[in-house]
Amino acid sequence: MQQALVDLYNQYLGSFMPKELFIFFVSMLPLVELRGGIFIASLLKIPLWKSNLICIVGNLIPIPFILLFIKRIFEVMKKFKYTRKIVEALETRASKKSAGADRGEFTFLFLFVGIPIPGTGAWTGSLIAALLEFDIKKAMLACLIGVVLATIIMDLISYGGLQFILNAF
Repeated sequence: MQQALVDLYNQYLGSFMPKELFIFFVSMLPLVELRGGIFIASLLKIPLWKSNLICIVGNLIPIPFILLFIKRIFEVMKKFKYTRKIVEALETRASKKSAGADRGEFTFLFLFVGIPIPGTGAWTGSLIAALLEFDIKKAMLACLIGVVLATIIMDLISYGGLQFILNAF
């Protein structure tokens, strides 16, 4: 998927959109988020420090909006038959992913956001926090720490640090 986004950028957007703006928007997308943004930034040869700054900011922007407004948005969406199933599926997915979150919610949330495996990340973590009514300040901090952890892991994977470490042993 990331290579498809790079191809999209190179073919259609590269002539008028700076690559830094592109990775900023990619980092804001659900599912792709910072993980995809950093990987794409490495493919586009954006320096590590710049990619980290841009992708972290891009990934953090949606979090307060999700935490504050998603329950109200879901209530409105449930009133329409076409969007009700989407909301119910998202709520079911969030509740399945949140098993064990009631114990140690802060640790659960920052690890959930920070460990880059499919189905995790700041969007889903914020959704879980909102639906389970976590304290908003703790949820924001846990998401921030999780995004920083995800950044470190993705830097190692995307910019060759992991290969460097493996070759050292």
